[in-house]
Amino acid sequence: MKKTLLAAALAAAFLPNFAFAEEGDWVVRLRAVNVSPNESSKLGQTVNKNVAPVMTPSADLKVDDNVIPELDISYYITKNIAAELILALGTKHDVKISGDSAGVIGDQNLGEVNLLPPTLTLQWHFRPDQTFDPYIGAGVNYTHMLDRNLKFKSGATAGDKIKIDSDSWGLVAQAGFDINLKDGWMINADVKYVQIDTDVKMKGPVTGGNWTKIDSLDIDPWVIGIGIGKRF
Repeated sequence: MKKTLLAAALAAAFLPNFAFAEEGDWVVRLRAVNVSPNESSKLGQTVNKNVAPVMTPSADLKVDDNVIPELDISYYITKNIAAELILALGTKHDVKISGDSAGVIGDQNLGEVNLLPPTLTLQWHFRPDQTFDPYIGAGVNYTHMLDRNLKFKSGATAGDKIKIDSDSWGLVAQAGFDINLKDGWMINADVKYVQIDTDVKMKGPVTGGNWTKIDSLDIDPWVIGIGIGKRF
């Protein structure tokens, strides 16, 4: 019996100093994330309905990917439940018209928009006291549209202005995992699906000089990241 206890004590002494989640803990994570829009656009149909037909019905808006740093801060309300505030820097995306190669405007790059998307989620951690700790989460996102002005650069409406018209509130779904290391450090992988919906308006001779809605653009990006974290 004494030998068994001695062996257990020696084994514990040489184990790494792993730090697992406890109520009241704070965790700071830094991730590199790829923001990949899953956009839905009916540009050609909407603009032709609201102004004189200037595009083929198949025309839509495309928003490209971007890789950005993301900082998030989590507070463990209980051992299993954590609230996470995600503070990403503004994410810039090129916006272009696609599917109008046969129209009088044509496929073209309209410029770029800059989105600032702070997000708050509530997570359930399945194995907070284990090395591998998967979690799921859900929450809300507010996206502030920065540098929202675009412009037609060629075709029949060259020089006419376009703008992303409104900020967005939307829901967020999240899943990921932490790999807990010694001294409170961890490796993290995370994926989120974010609802970002906005209106697109244009102003020019074909709209009588007024801002007129030409699209309801759902950006709805997948945000996939990997990074490191530290528990305090």
